[in-house]
Amino acid sequence: MSMFTTRPEILGTFGVITSTHWLASAAGMALLERGGNAFDAAVAAGFVLQVVEPHLVGPAGEVPIIFHSAKTGKTEVLCGQGVTPDAATIERYKQEGLDLVPGSGLLAAVVPGAFDAWMLMLRDHGSMSLRDALEPAIYYARTGHPMLPRVANTIRDQAEFFKKEWPTSYATWARNGNLPQAHELFVNEALAKTYQRLVDEAEAKGGSREKIIDHARDGFYRGFVAQAIEDFCQNTEAMDTSGKRHKGILTADDMARWSATYETPLSYDYHGWTVYKTGPWGQGPALLQSLALLKNSDIGAMGPDSADFIHTVTEAMKLAYADREIYYGDPDFADVPMKQLLSEDYNAQRRKLIGSAASHELRAGMITDFEEQHARGVAQFRYAETNGNVAPGAGEPTMAHLRTEKRGDTVHVDVIDRWGNMVSATPSGGWLQSSPVIPELGFQLNTRAQMFWLEPDLPTSLAPRKRPRTTLTPSLASYEGKPRLVFGTPGGDQQDQWQLILFLRRVHHGLNLQEGIDLPLFHTMHFPSSFYPREAIPGRLVIEKSIGETVINDLKTRGHDLEIVDEWTVGRLTAAERESNGLLRAAATPRLMQAYAIGR
Repeated sequence: MSMFTTRPEILGTFGVITSTHWLASAAGMALLERGGNAFDAAVAAGFVLQVVEPHLVGPAGEVPIIFHSAKTGKTEVLCGQGVTPDAATIERYKQEGLDLVPGSGLLAAVVPGAFDAWMLMLRDHGSMSLRDALEPAIYYARTGHPMLPRVANTIRDQAEFFKKEWPTSYATWARNGNLPQAHELFVNEALAKTYQRLVDEAEAKGGSREKIIDHARDGFYRGFVAQAIEDFCQNTEAMDTSGKRHKGILTADDMARWSATYETPLSYDYHGWTVYKTGPWGQGPALLQSLALLKNSDIGAMGPDSADFIHTVTEAMKLAYADREIYYGDPDFADVPMKQLLSEDYNAQRRKLIGSAASHELRAGMITDFEEQHARGVAQFRYAETNGNVAPGAGEPTMAHLRTEKRGDTVHVDVIDRWGNMVSATPSGGWLQSSPVIPELGFQLNTRAQMFWLEPDLPTSLAPRKRPRTTLTPSLASYEGKPRLVFGTPGGDQQDQWQLILFLRRVHHGLNLQEGIDLPLFHTMHFPSSFYPREAIPGRLVIEKSIGETVINDLKTRGHDLEIVDEWTVGRLTAAERESNGLLRAAATPRLMQAYAIGR
């Protein structure tokens, strides 16, 4: 099948990079041109994204990375998801009169994980220096970058709140009391100084390339950055979504005791492909479960934008995400029955629930010895169904560009180099609207602890030193045993939904990456949101109106509660692919007019 696309699929043999902002893609490509590899390029792009998309990611955020090393032959996960502070107990938050972890402010902060993950990848798999990797981000923070209209709008929407409640944020984002305008150059001198100081102090301590990178890690987690974070948390009462002011509980000791880690990915075999995802501390296994549910469906006989395709995929996702809510969590704290959840016996029974009509029930599967956990999870379902009003400054969006600019989101980068190294990374957190700026650092903390419930005995119950079950979920897939495809998207609970759609269109319909991205997209909001205030809308299916009236009417007759949105407003997918002969491909969504693929 061949069809019109908004832009060409990028083809080359030297290297390709695609990300959610053209400046990040260009920065990464520049390092490839200078002889760097995919790991160097991804790090440079990741730090530039913190500067140019500050409403979507910040220096104190987190990043899960899936990568393949041509040198080692391994596909691995690098977990850059920080853990909760030692003081983060359910009792501590209940004493504050809270029923939910706030979606903004200081109480929702976990250890910032992204910096250490990027540094570990640069140290262990990259080839360029710390200065080389950080120089593009420092340049844009110091000399300015053209502010995206969406960033300017976010700051404008939050300006009065910042001025009243978060004065350090107002001073940073409305310099000298002037709100930034779209496309004007924006400078963050404090952030530039923070990263420059990390580089200068690390180099001053000397040693090998690897030692200098480790010195920077120390500067962030055991040096001036960690101390500034602790001081700010202890001395600042910040308004949050609870409607009250709270101090933070994150300490320098919490940061000093944590580091990013390498892990073995979960995987699932599907029609000659093997898809790799993070463990159940992310939502990645939901995509694998969806594939298990769809494995015997004749997806290839359905049009890639047909009502049959949309209905079948949506109903499978409802089942997989219901299981996500019941069973997923940090496997260091919770027994997650992943083997059963991906087994053929379990999914053979589950796929019988996919009928001709849309389900409006939250149907999680029952697994032996997990009956009590199932019952507790269903109770949380009921809470989510009745909880619907989103408070200002809360959470990560499902469709932020359609509903509100007050909530943060995520970014993404995919890279493949000429040697066959592959990286897929989904940085997020530490949004400008999440938490007040720490003035001497030029950035704010994350709010990832809002993923937790303040109810006991759930896989996602709050506890000290625990990873939140996030929505961040990069993807890597091999074909016939050879690494082939990296892909991902921002979008909270929608990330693995949009990625699943792209993957199925690539596998079953033979669409190239740009074609699969450009076709109308959709997602369900049937299950509880991962973000404050944790609402669920059973049966809701969001779909771009460009799908056409015929398909829309067909879906309505099947019982879907449709939310029809403007064309080019759903999803921010990017993807890159390497064929066995070395041909490289890359694509980026035209939606929001920011993402860009580059290669040669």
